Amino acid sequence: MAGSCRFVHTNLVARDWQRLAEFYQEVFGCQAVPPARELEGEWLAAATGVPQARIEGIHLRLPGYELQGPTLEIFQYLPEGEETAKAPNRPGLAHIAFEVNDVAATYNAVLEAGGRATGDLVTREIPGVGLITFAYVADPEGNIIEIQRWLP
Repeated sequence: MAGSCRFVHTNLVARDWQRLAEFYQEVFGCQAVPPARELEGEWLAAATGVPQARIEGIHLRLPGYELQGPTLEIFQYLPEGEETAKAPNRPGLAHIAFEVNDVAATYNAVLEAGGRATGDLVTREIPGVGLITFAYVADPEGNIIEIQRWLP
C-alpha cells in the first residue's frame, strides 16, 4: 500500500437525493453533515468522466461512529445515467448493512418509510460465529440494505 489509508464514504446515486436522505435519517438515524453539495464544472466532468455533470446531494454520518467516521454520500446527477437492475447476486457493490437492535421493527420501519422487502426475516446459527437475525430490504429507490442483529 502506498501510504496510509482510511475508509471515507460510500456513495448512492439517487433519483431524488432529498427524499433518499430523509429515508436514511428517519429509519437508521443517520445525521446530515452540512453543507449540502451543489457541484458542477469542467473539473467535475474531468474527474467523473460524465460530460456536463452536475451533482446535488449531501453526506450523512453513519450511526455508531464519531464525528470523523465514514459517511453515506447521497448524490443526484444531472444528467441522470441509465439504471441497471439491482439484485443481491449481481456482480459489483450489492448492499450496505446496518446492525440494529430490533430487526423486525426496522424491517417494518423500512416498509412504512417507502422501502420494500427483498427477502424474508431469517434467524440462523452460524457455527463458530453466533446467532444472526437478518433480512434484505430496499430503500425507496431500490438500493439493497441488509439489516442484522448478532447474538453470541
